[in-house]
Amino acid sequence: MKNLRIAAFGGFRSIPPKAGGAGADKFAFELYPRIARRGHRILAYCRIYPGDTTQKNCDFEGVQLKYFKTVSKAGFDSFFHSCMATFDIIIHNRADVIHLQSGANSIWSVFLRLAGKRVIVSQFAMDWKRDKWPWYGKLFYRISNYLTAYLPNKVVFDNIFTQEYFEKKFKRKYSFIPYGSEVPAISKNSDALKRFNLTAGNYFLFVGRFIPDKGLHLLIEAFENLKTDKKLVLVGGDPNPGSYESAIRNTKDERIIFTGYMYGDDTNTLIKNAFAYVQPSLIEGLSPVILTVMALGTPLICSDIRENLFITGENAFHFKSGNVKDLMAVLDFTLKNYEALQQKALAGKTDVQLRFNWESVSDQYIELFKK
Repeated sequence: MKNLRIAAFGGFRSIPPKAGGAGADKFAFELYPRIARRGHRILAYCRIYPGDTTQKNCDFEGVQLKYFKTVSKAGFDSFFHSCMATFDIIIHNRADVIHLQSGANSIWSVFLRLAGKRVIVSQFAMDWKRDKWPWYGKLFYRISNYLTAYLPNKVVFDNIFTQEYFEKKFKRKYSFIPYGSEVPAISKNSDALKRFNLTAGNYFLFVGRFIPDKGLHLLIEAFENLKTDKKLVLVGGDPNPGSYESAIRNTKDERIIFTGYMYGDDTNTLIKNAFAYVQPSLIEGLSPVILTVMALGTPLICSDIRENLFITGENAFHFKSGNVKDLMAVLDFTLKNYEALQQKALAGKTDVQLRFNWESVSDQYIELFKK
């Protein structure tokens, strides 16, 4: 088999993920080293933000990392970085196959294809619906949908609902490849519980960006009205802090703990030992954190949006998306029905390990890159 020369840029910021990283960073972290281990050459373009001097060009588990500086403003950071990556690939002939994360980067397919490159775009959630974007950001994403539909050689979706939307709208067929769910063995060296004065089973947990479409404001309001001695642990933040995060952190409830950004064993230790993980999303793609939670056998409470239901089936407790009272009722019910919570968690662990596998995901991407 001929080894491929692949370059990747777009949704992810760095490998391994750093502060501000999200699902795209997790995706790159899991996928690209596996592709490298199969003998292919892969170059990943990472970002350096103002004030950050720690990154340097290097390798990570066989993946060559190349860093370019970008701006700090949300949305524009990815645009400027992707522009630099595009022309670096073309000028220096870095690769033959280009993997773009997020349809917002489909505009670069024009230049890459004119340079004779094969372009594959991974389109995640319906980004144009996210409340974090101003009107011009949503407009750009809607225009990008048309570019995504027609310009790349191949388009792949991580959830069947966004795929269905594109196929109906553009009357074309696209590929579907999900995320994987495997979680490496958790090191016993993590002091995450001790650091935040937590005990196993005595807290609800959320991990992610503090942005409106994650529904964190709903979770905080519901929890503030919940009668329990358990705590609510919120891991993460907004890479571009604004009024939403300020409002989130303004809670007066002393049971709510903000840890800041955490990754790897620390995050997985918190997930593994939580009473339940809560995902109050208003919008999602195929959520990597839900897959991680279920793979670790942790009970799950999540909104009933289609993307979440696709992963969980009946193996989680669901509430009506956007409904604080329903979320509070489900939280209260789980406090009184621990055995039912555990039964769903055990069934969910078995289910996701069968349906979502990173080795299979990697093989499918390689086949797509080769076609």
